[in-house]
Amino acid sequence: MRQIWALFKETDRKFQETDKKFQETDREFQEIAIRFQETDRKFQETDKKFQKTDREFQEIAIRFQETDKKFQETDRKFQETDKKIERTDALLQKLFKQTDKKVEELTGKWGRFVEGLIAPGIERLFKKRNIEVNTVYQRVRRRKNGKEIEIDILAIDGQYAVLIEAKSTLGVDDVKEHLDRLDKFKSFFPEYADRNILGAVAGIVIDEGSDKFAYKSGLFVIAQSGESVKILNDGKFKPRQW
Repeated sequence: MRQIWALFKETDRKFQETDKKFQETDREFQEIAIRFQETDRKFQETDKKFQKTDREFQEIAIRFQETDKKFQETDRKFQETDKKIERTDALLQKLFKQTDKKVEELTGKWGRFVEGLIAPGIERLFKKRNIEVNTVYQRVRRRKNGKEIEIDILAIDGQYAVLIEAKSTLGVDDVKEHLDRLDKFKSFFPEYADRNILGAVAGIVIDEGSDKFAYKSGLFVIAQSGESVKILNDGKFKPRQW
């Protein structure tokens, strides 16, 4: 009988232990359920964050598209501006050419006017300097080996040939060009190889320093004096001969 009672007690103890284990198992299942709920909540939060991030990326993409449109519009405006600049530049170039042509025509007219003012008095002017010339040419040109020389006024006789450069405004550069012209004269006009070549420059307006430079270079300087012209060089002047 004691054995049976002991068996019942052991069986009851085991049932209690089993019940305790079931309770622990149930508690564990509840904890697992809570953890699953927490995990699901975190997944939902993560999904919301992904949705927010995706929305932000879409907004950024829209902004990039808008920015790209603005860049395209800006580029189009730059292209239009470039075309306008090209048209303006072409118009300016045309105007510059027309202006240059008119200036050249005006300069040519002034040059001819100065030559016409000086040429009639050349024989008289140089006779006072004991240089006899009896023939005066205007606008003398000659080409040789693809090069050209032009002399505004050429006064000659049996002994001398005087080359005169006439300008409305005489500058130092004009004097330098005439000196170069004098250096080349005999190579273009070998028929005057036996002449004493003299040089002169003339101007209605004479830039400061150009007359002194011409004087020191051995050139006569001719300037307007009232309704006629005169040679400015003093009595000490000795002309250079080429």
